[in-house]
Amino acid sequence: MDLGLTGRTVVVTGGASNIGRAISLGFAAEGARVLIADIDLERARATAAEASGHMAVFRTDVTSWDSARAMAGYAVQRLGGIDVLVNCAGWTVDRLFVEKPREEWEKEIAIDMWGFINCTRAVLDHMIERKRGRIVSVASDAGRIGEWREAVYSGTKAGVIAMSKAIAKEVGKHGITLNVVCPGFVPGPRETSGAESVWAGDQGDQFTPEVLEKVARSYPLRRLGRAEDMAPAVLFLASDQASYITGQTLSVSGGYTMV
Repeated sequence: MDLGLTGRTVVVTGGASNIGRAISLGFAAEGARVLIADIDLERARATAAEASGHMAVFRTDVTSWDSARAMAGYAVQRLGGIDVLVNCAGWTVDRLFVEKPREEWEKEIAIDMWGFINCTRAVLDHMIERKRGRIVSVASDAGRIGEWREAVYSGTKAGVIAMSKAIAKEVGKHGITLNVVCPGFVPGPRETSGAESVWAGDQGDQFTPEVLEKVARSYPLRRLGRAEDMAPAVLFLASDQASYITGQTLSVSGGYTMV
């Protein structure tokens, strides 16, 4: 299937590592020009080097409105426009709500919710002017069902899902679509504010191979997700093949959530 992504300009927030990296490399393989918008320039440059010239990088703090606007301006001025925005920057710590310190709530809300708001708003004027655009956001099954030890994260991802639906209703007349991909448990870096990761921070020792194997048994497909499992769904929703799909949420989670 020809996804029609050759020559398109795609911005991937958190595109340097884990799910974001897989998405960035997936678009580059389809012939798209990719801008990795990530706070970690070292990782972003390493990922860009894998794509043989199909990627640029721009240091972006998604929690900052000024930084998000600067990123969008760079993409428009230096890369010729923005056809696709993938909101993939995210961060969480797996911890009971009553044990989670306030600074962790604030970081989850800043990256997972404000990051989506800032970057989406930063590209919309340009997309409205051009009368076309795709916005695909990586949320989480936690935002669909609520997840134990992920209360604040669940709330932010539910917000991403609901806001995507609301904005899709507002901008559909301009030829812009918004859709959401929800991973399940995708083990990622222990500490990242760049690429969407199901867990991060200082609790990684609890995820021993034995624990991960037990978690995998709760999935109908009997395995945990990989970053590479998420990219095809994002690419499809960003493509011409999905031009009549908007306001939808797709779980890519091995059947963990069936909604």
